[in-house]
Amino acid sequence: MKLPSRVKLVDVGPRDGLQNEKQPVPAAIKIELVHRLQAAGLKEIEVTSFVSPKWVPQMADNAEVMAGIARLPGVRYSVLTPNLQGFEAALLSKPDEIVVFGAASEAFSQKNINCSIAQSIERFAPVVQAARAAGIFVRGAMSCAVGCPYQGEVTPESVSYLAALMKDIGVQHIGVADTIGVGTPLKVQRALEATLRHFDINDISGHFHDTYGQALANTLAALQTGVWQFDTSVAGLGGCPYAKGATGNVATEDVVYLLHGMGIETGIDLEILVDAGQFISDYLQRKPNSRAATALLNKRVNG
Repeated sequence: MKLPSRVKLVDVGPRDGLQNEKQPVPAAIKIELVHRLQAAGLKEIEVTSFVSPKWVPQMADNAEVMAGIARLPGVRYSVLTPNLQGFEAALLSKPDEIVVFGAASEAFSQKNINCSIAQSIERFAPVVQAARAAGIFVRGAMSCAVGCPYQGEVTPESVSYLAALMKDIGVQHIGVADTIGVGTPLKVQRALEATLRHFDINDISGHFHDTYGQALANTLAALQTGVWQFDTSVAGLGGCPYAKGATGNVATEDVVYLLHGMGIETGIDLEILVDAGQFISDYLQRKPNSRAATALLNKRVNG
């Protein structure tokens, strides 16, 4: 079993983490969070999404946030673009990467966006084409890759089907997402193996939610499969909209603690990262949703 010696983390906190927050988070706070994440050593940050403010009011300040970031060389700033209109708006902000998404579950696709998986990917084809033509990297996210709130289990065949469609329209990198956090290690490995039929191991990442407390175990299972890129969220920002009161994204701090403890490099300073998580948690008036951060903060207080 050969584990990767280095892992790359994409912090999705500013976008995926904050988008479901009920209270509006000012652009200045989002910009400061991005600055703190890059100061901690993160080289990939998912900043915002260019969606209709009617659907996601929290992201209405997308252009302001992108304009306010002091960009560092070597850091990639990505944005979610659900359609051509969103992409054209995003283009003015000069993102390094755009993210498109599709569900591996037909039930989820129908319920969420009122169309089949194939139709949803067809809608993204012009977005991917436009981004590639503009020299912008395209990442795809496959939601519900191991389970769906409407249909339950999602088969590896469904994952393979979606990965093939994404590959066909020109997506360069694919994220295998356990959107509702029901996955367990073997299911995650099967979803990754299904994706490997269409994408190289270097073009695949894991995106695990911690709803049932399985995200770290699933991260380890992915590492054992050879995956070395993961989406995580500072302070565990982002609940799971389909499971009331459940935690959402795995906390970046917890994954960094796991990786460093295994001798795997991340280029991230855990203490500065904990401060970034504390900063946004203080603003939201709650404790960081990270076990490692909680332990390290307690240690600072108690010596």
